[in-house]
Amino acid sequence: MILPKARRERRERIASYCKRLAWSQTAVTLCEQAAPLQEAFLEEVMAAELANREVGRRARLLSRAGFPAHKTLTDFDRRVVRLPSTITWDDLDQGTFISAHRNLVFFGGVGLGKTHLAIALGMAACERGQTVRFATVTGLVVRLTEALKAGTLERAFMDLQRTDLLILDEWGYLPIDRAGAQLLFRVVADSYETRSLILTTNLEFSKWGTVFTDDQMTAAMIDRLAHHGHLLLFEGESYRMQHALMKER
Repeated sequence: MILPKARRERRERIASYCKRLAWSQTAVTLCEQAAPLQEAFLEEVMAAELANREVGRRARLLSRAGFPAHKTLTDFDRRVVRLPSTITWDDLDQGTFISAHRNLVFFGGVGLGKTHLAIALGMAACERGQTVRFATVTGLVVRLTEALKAGTLERAFMDLQRTDLLILDEWGYLPIDRAGAQLLFRVVADSYETRSLILTTNLEFSKWGTVFTDDQMTAAMIDRLAHHGHLLLFEGESYRMQHALMKER
């Protein structure tokens, strides 16, 4: 039997939905005994189930990312950022830097929105279905150190390795001992050419050695970050200082 074009296309969509839902193709076979309205209802049910699963998946991705606050790109003042010629706002908005496994280093003073932009880019990635983890550098080192003591370090690294984007906030804000620096170096080394990193820092590259205690290890980290990386400069007056209640008279 030759099916009308519209019905044939509907069955093709139902077959595609079966694959995406991890169902067998039985539903397509049953369509041979179904009336057109029954086929249309089946397609509607399957589309609704896929949409519901996608909403749940995105909610889980956002929850597991560990963002400390909800931030969006529309709320961010882009005028404080100076982009290098190697990247555009479209690259950031669309997340192409993530699929290309490129790194972003946000450098600038406090209160300029580095963390805001990092979170906003991470949340946008989750909305696209990508896996993201957010952590302060100190918090991550503490977590990995505890995992080392508990004998679960490899499991902790496997969790990080499953991410598309890892955001490390407050890079270089506090000194890290040699053991912590070695753990952090492994995070950077494992991420090289396999996932994207976003680092926020107010410390210039030349001073990183004072924080990570080992100049050679620090140089190796910078080399890996810079090879496929972009440096974004944040300039201007602190947003928090501009809007501080203590300045009101």
